Amino acid sequence: MEKFFKLRENNTTVRTEVIAGITTFLTMSYIIFVQPAILSVPMNAQGPPADYFGAVLMATCIASALSCFLMALLANYPVGLAPGMGENFYFAFTVCGAAAIGGLGYSWQVALTAVFIAGFAFMVLNFFKFRETVMDSIPNGMKLAIAGGIGFLIAFVGLEYAGIIEHGTGTLIKLGKLNNPWVVLSIIGLIIIGTLMAKRIRGAMLWGIVATAVIGLFMHGSVTQTEGGSDMLVRYQDLVSMPPSLAPTLFKFDFATFIHDPKVWEVVFIFFILEMFDTVGTLIGIGHAAGLLTKEGKLPRAGQAFIADAAATCVGAAAGTSSVQSFIESSTGVAEGGRTGLVAMVVGVLFLLAVFFSPLVKMIGGGYMIGLDSFGSPIIKYPVIAAPLIIVGSLMMKGLKDVDWDDPATSIAAFITIIMMPLTLSIALGIAFGFITYVAIKLLSGKAHEVHWLMYIISAIFILRFAFFPV
Repeated sequence: MEKFFKLRENNTTVRTEVIAGITTFLTMSYIIFVQPAILSVPMNAQGPPADYFGAVLMATCIASALSCFLMALLANYPVGLAPGMGENFYFAFTVCGAAAIGGLGYSWQVALTAVFIAGFAFMVLNFFKFRETVMDSIPNGMKLAIAGGIGFLIAFVGLEYAGIIEHGTGTLIKLGKLNNPWVVLSIIGLIIIGTLMAKRIRGAMLWGIVATAVIGLFMHGSVTQTEGGSDMLVRYQDLVSMPPSLAPTLFKFDFATFIHDPKVWEVVFIFFILEMFDTVGTLIGIGHAAGLLTKEGKLPRAGQAFIADAAATCVGAAAGTSSVQSFIESSTGVAEGGRTGLVAMVVGVLFLLAVFFSPLVKMIGGGYMIGLDSFGSPIIKYPVIAAPLIIVGSLMMKGLKDVDWDDPATSIAAFITIIMMPLTLSIALGIAFGFITYVAIKLLSGKAHEVHWLMYIISAIFILRFAFFPV
């Protein structure tokens, strides 16, 4: 392991990497249950009857494990990968949603095929170093802004997961009820992890997550849970269970629609854009936090990292899940000292084990259901993993001090990038608005020569995307 992962060269140890891997997995583990909960909605609606929840859970674990192994072996980065939030909502509620509620009305088989085509396109483009060229074309100040914006996004999600903030009527957000039990548990976790970090205790995130989960076992919620009747915030369910079948979603492609319906290619295009810039943005953010970026702002072995997520996206689509991407929650492991691909290997192994230990994983990452929204979907809070996300968001603010705030083009574009990520809940949209702003100001102020040619092309693509595909 020392020779392959270059542990000493990266100033880390096996123990540190394992703790970082476990921490990363625990903060990512919610996707094991959120993903099937989202994707099984159109699958169950369109039939035929089957255990789609279990099949998507299996597909999610398999695709995530494979992508983590590839990231470790090809790029040696401490980055965990899994199906991305945002892409799964686009998959379920826009691509497969009924036209009456603003959806496109395609089958989930068509959506899986679109994901596969987008992933395959990335595989081909990676051989031409397309995404590496994109990453190198981004000014360093914008890269720092992307990292900071992702930090705000992570903290925003963590605050929402905790219930500290919630959707308001007449306002975007409002303060949640701080006496709700899940809010109290989240704040307890925040204080525990913050205190452990202040004392410089190794594994602060991991021990804080474990301590919060244990405390949650003894805290009553305010909603009676339907499953088993328990209202405990964290409920012990069991240790092991048999893996569900992958058959309902395995190789369920529909290529015929792509021949007869040209409009469906817009779905491929949007999956392509979302996956590319979510992954590029995430790798920049994690790379900066882990000290992997060079002085010129470049990320070594970026091409290998891109191959890992493109290959996993294709495999995931074949198995029955949406686009795989680098997870920004990997920054929790980086905060624990993780610096090499050994972290990703640990995360991958845990995703495979989760297939057999899903009740235990669900206890920590499954969340607490507090009700149903207007569409009948469950509203879930995640008090155990909310605190680590909030803290990681704060840690990612460090690089913002190095942004050139005296340059109007950089400072305004950086601010737009930072603010749009949490407001739109999208890394890709934050990057899009920031790029367009940066290029427009440079161009109109007579400094067009300071902008990389690819930035012009990317910005033009974003403008066309917003003009013709505003969803």
